[in-house]
Amino acid sequence: MKYQHLKKQLEERKREIEEELEQNDHFGLNRGFASDTSSGELSQYDNHPADSGTELYEREKDIALNEHMEEELTDIEYSLKQMAEGTYGTCEVTGKEIPMDRLEALPTARTVVEASPNQSASHDSPVEEDVLRSTEEEYYTGGEETEYNEQNTYHQVASFNESSMTYEGSSLIDNHDGSGYVETYEQFASTGIEGYVGDEAVQFQRNVQYDQYMQEQDNIEEEE
Repeated sequence: MKYQHLKKQLEERKREIEEELEQNDHFGLNRGFASDTSSGELSQYDNHPADSGTELYEREKDIALNEHMEEELTDIEYSLKQMAEGTYGTCEVTGKEIPMDRLEALPTARTVVEASPNQSASHDSPVEEDVLRSTEEEYYTGGEETEYNEQNTYHQVASFNESSMTYEGSSLIDNHDGSGYVETYEQFASTGIEGYVGDEAVQFQRNVQYDQYMQEQDNIEEEE
């Protein structure tokens, strides 16, 4: 038989799946869906919500694993039925013979690669990426310095709240300079790991913010 080795492979895999589902009782799903039953607790009354959340997550994972294995078992049984009927290895869409290389890689294949229903990959992205993309455009100046920081993140998140999260004297991002620091010089002034130990230990980074700050100071002096 042309596909004898594939038949043996499918039968072995079928036996493995059936034994595993029997041993774990279909991932415990046959015991019922009550959270107290699955967790072994007589009552959920005194359980922390986080514990219940963990149990729910584990339950959902078991359901997904069980469905995946049952779907694989169904595909295997269908392929074995095709072998018995003599239709195995023929594309159900084009009628062409499925290449052996494809069957070796995927013994349950029903079509040639060109007729596979899983040809297109989804390019949908989470809506959050639109916010991140707009943020990058807003703060990018073409320089090598990192201009997006935790203050910027706070401002972005706070902008989605209906009520204000600020208080008098608090620091929010300044839309003019795009820094978000309490004081302007914090954009380019830095200290060592010990923190501030004196003026002589303060270092100034020659970045875009430093140049802007110095230019502003020169303008002030000229006006005076």
